[in-house]
Amino acid sequence: MKSQSNRTNRKASPDLSGLPASSTFISQAKLEELLATVSHCRSLLILTHDNPDPDAISAASCLRYIISKRLGVRTRIGYGGIIGRAENRAMLSLLKIHATKVTEAVIRRYRSVALIDTQPMTGNNSLPHDVETLVVIDHHPLRKSTRAAFLDVRPNYGASASILTEYLFASGLDVPGSLATALFYGIASETQDLGREASEADKRAYLALFPKTNWKILSRIRRPPLDRMHFAYMAKAIANAQTYKHAIATSLGKVEYADIVAEVAEMLLGLKRISWSLCTGRYKDTILVSLRTSRTKGRAGTIARRVVGPSNTAGGHDMIAGGQVDCSGKTEEERDQMERKIIETFFRIMGKQELGEPSKLLTEEKKEPGDCESRR
Repeated sequence: MKSQSNRTNRKASPDLSGLPASSTFISQAKLEELLATVSHCRSLLILTHDNPDPDAISAASCLRYIISKRLGVRTRIGYGGIIGRAENRAMLSLLKIHATKVTEAVIRRYRSVALIDTQPMTGNNSLPHDVETLVVIDHHPLRKSTRAAFLDVRPNYGASASILTEYLFASGLDVPGSLATALFYGIASETQDLGREASEADKRAYLALFPKTNWKILSRIRRPPLDRMHFAYMAKAIANAQTYKHAIATSLGKVEYADIVAEVAEMLLGLKRISWSLCTGRYKDTILVSLRTSRTKGRAGTIARRVVGPSNTAGGHDMIAGGQVDCSGKTEEERDQMERKIIETFFRIMGKQELGEPSKLLTEEKKEPGDCESRR
């Protein structure tokens, strides 16, 4: 019965004209390998990194759609942290994507786990180190420790959503408008509308999804209402920001949701004459580090690993990277010192180990006589 329903869910000839021939060939083969790997599963947990962004959310949603339609396997999308950024919450709500926070105990109940947009032991997901991974699909550099029955890691792609888009077109399934919108936004946000680390495959996937995207919903996702906390974080980020040469860095201290750290790093990179930005923030017992650069060959992942040190985890691409520093057992003062050290290390790297005196982004202006009351 399952095989009959699978045949009815597939089109006779999938439309792959919008995707590059070489990538399509690879993805068709990888899709069949994926389906063969998952076919024996009774259920599958699709796990993203702890604080999933649109790329991870859309890729996970696409994998769930393909697996459920082609195999009838029960799936669940899970993450270990929090989805705090307004755009990401709006994406889940408006596109009706069901993803839930999962604990270690819940993860252990699943015999089969797929990691999407992340890899084992990266420090940014909640997969226990002793739990084997069945599937890994990611666009970040392949780690030496990554093992899985099915592995598809393409660091030359700008987004994991692009890989899953190729799977989707290769599957022959109908492409719902909501899923196309999610994937399109995942690629657009990860590559900044193809302006950052976008390969030809990303461009073709973006264009293939373009006519199927719901633009009214996408506009609402990109411009959601923001709460007061968002503006409070932005104000603190600007107040604490320091510049040194072509770099800017700031610290947020305690944060209620992890996404804000990356959002601030993105925002600060817009400052004129700045080509590097870094933001730190403390979420629970972890100092989060987000790094951005406008340099296409900036090796941000390498810089991030140097910033957090060998005993912590970090990674990324040439223009975008992140890291985590364990601060459990430390006092608040010690945690503040750790954040300051991270920023100091960053500025030393930017100054090629010669650290001058960083400047505050905002300086207090001296008031001239008669500036205030006398001018009223």
